[in-house]
Amino acid sequence: CHAAIGPVVVFGPNNFPLAFNSAAGGDFAAAIAAGNPVIAKANTSHPGTTQRFAEEAQTAADETDMPPGTVQLLYRTSHADGERLVADARVGATGYTGSRHAGLKLKAAADAAGKPIYLELSSVNPVVVLPGALDERGDDIAAEFSTSCLMGAGQFCTNPGLVILLAGPLTDKFIAAVADRFQAAPVGTLLSRGVESTLAASVAQMQQFGAQARVGARPGEAERFSYSNTLLVANGEEFLRHPAELQAEAFGNATLMVVARDVDQAAAVIDRLEGNLTGCVYSASSGGPDDALYDHLAPRLRPKVGRLLNDKMPTGVAVSPAMNHGGPFPATGHPGFTAVGIPASLLRFSALECYDNVRPHRLPAALRDEGPAGMWRLVDGAWRQG
Repeated sequence: CHAAIGPVVVFGPNNFPLAFNSAAGGDFAAAIAAGNPVIAKANTSHPGTTQRFAEEAQTAADETDMPPGTVQLLYRTSHADGERLVADARVGATGYTGSRHAGLKLKAAADAAGKPIYLELSSVNPVVVLPGALDERGDDIAAEFSTSCLMGAGQFCTNPGLVILLAGPLTDKFIAAVADRFQAAPVGTLLSRGVESTLAASVAQMQQFGAQARVGARPGEAERFSYSNTLLVANGEEFLRHPAELQAEAFGNATLMVVARDVDQAAAVIDRLEGNLTGCVYSASSGGPDDALYDHLAPRLRPKVGRLLNDKMPTGVAVSPAMNHGGPFPATGHPGFTAVGIPASLLRFSALECYDNVRPHRLPAALRDEGPAGMWRLVDGAWRQG
């Protein structure tokens, strides 16, 4: 059976002060539902929101007679404090959503102590748009893509940050249509000065390694945290020369379009991708030549991503049992787990316990012949209630 693993440390990101808040979001809920107390590390970008959530969570814990200490909240820990915390012998596990650099520091500390840590780090969420789809509905895809990329100033972990296209007039038209939309769209507000400076540095790095700016690539308004809506373009040769630099996450309202000379080069680009949360392929609804292209490219993309989409932007994440909000490194620290979806997200924060030849009256209530009323259990391969 699955049992509580022990106190769970939760580091929440700056970009989702509600759904991924360390004191109320998905990791917090999964850890509590698995029977664990939570030590929440408040993100400095929304301290007041986190405090309010922690207060409400404490009230709920009191009203439901949860043990003291079920909800704990920390502010402004140093990096060293965070590393000590995840490695503490009393901690059961850690959930982290944030930058790759900070996450890997925590992972090293947790690994050295033999403590599980579940990371969501970085992802560019590649989108492959095939020629038949461009011919059939290129303007619609340009509109859909632009909306997805610029929503919330691009500050989504599932933001489509890299597009793979095949060279030709349809691709030229598509890039021009997206450029027009990026140019016309309002510039959103970024979450912090750190996000602004990191985005500017990421765009500059891509330009240094061969990407050309079609729109943007300049600072935003001085009176708020912002950066111009940015569309970059690189050819397949440049990407294959500098794959690490050109697929580094540019967190914010920026994206890179990689134009491959043919399908074989597009396949080579996909082969050089790192792990991502999502990957998408747009193809003609009528099939035709796009079907053969899909059959050549999609199997290469499949092992690179946690969630494979067809004809749909990846931004939305449904909270459902079928959802996988995870993927190969560096999207996450382990491709076998998800941060969204029940029951899979709970399993990160549970310990697997087995009882062999234990007398019935000594078993946990959930494992006895007559289990707790209303509890669903898998008994001899069949689900039953009670």
